[in-house]
Amino acid sequence: MASSRDRQRKLARAKLDRQLARRAAAARRRRRIQAGVGTALILVLVVAGSAWALGAFDSEPTEDTAADEVCLWTPQNTEGNANLKDVGEPPTTGLPVTGTRPMTIVTNQGAPISVELDLASAPCAAASIAHLASQSFYDNTKCHEITTDGAVRCGDPSGTGLGGPAYSFYNENVPTAPEASPEPSPSPDEPPTYPKGTVAMISNPPGANGSQFLIFFKDFTPTEEPQYPIIGRVTEGLDVVEKIGALPTVDNGAGEKVKPENDDVVIQSLTVGEPVLDPASPADPAPSGTPSPEPSGAPEASASAG
Repeated sequence: MASSRDRQRKLARAKLDRQLARRAAAARRRRRIQAGVGTALILVLVVAGSAWALGAFDSEPTEDTAADEVCLWTPQNTEGNANLKDVGEPPTTGLPVTGTRPMTIVTNQGAPISVELDLASAPCAAASIAHLASQSFYDNTKCHEITTDGAVRCGDPSGTGLGGPAYSFYNENVPTAPEASPEPSPSPDEPPTYPKGTVAMISNPPGANGSQFLIFFKDFTPTEEPQYPIIGRVTEGLDVVEKIGALPTVDNGAGEKVKPENDDVVIQSLTVGEPVLDPASPADPAPSGTPSPEPSGAPEASASAG
């Protein structure tokens, strides 16, 4: 009869044999898997090489959709600014970038004011105003300021200077500052930065344009860096703008005497017509690309208005 020690040795040996067998089986499985992966990899390389040789990876001519994207709309924080009104966003592609577009502003102050929007210099501003006009955004709103710079400020449904749509867009056509002069005032021969009849965007902070715009009723040259992007010019009705500019003003509650005294300069309707192609441009102009942002980058979503 085998001793207890012998039985323990046999059991330990059997256990060791089973462990060695399992390890050997696992090693064989690993070798088979590695061999299979290697074979598959070689097959893939062979197929890919053959496809490359046959031109399967030759790129087909594709449409440059990036070139078609003209404008970038930056969402604004409507929760942080109750004066913002969400009426959707204009398209970013397929926008006209040459010629002009007519805009008609009917106020309660006289004949309609006709404006020619510059599609070549300010395509995004024109697209934005056209979109907002299609949503009746400007209808029955007030021009809430007659600025000290000699312009009528309109386009804010809230009448606070803080209103606008739920998006903003970059500056496009800000004039360059005149060269430094030893004279305290600009030379009489120097053309004004913003001639009478100029239409420009205004926003706070600058560069976060929305819906608000200026119509200048007199020439204006700022003493500091210009900040209003020019978007067009008045072609008819400048006398109406001058009439509005001559209205008496009162304090707006912030210490600025810019509010029309009777607060009754009302835009009854604002409409934008179809683009008018520049005769010097090709019949099917190609978009010019996204306007360059300000050096400081895109306006972040905020409670700002424009």
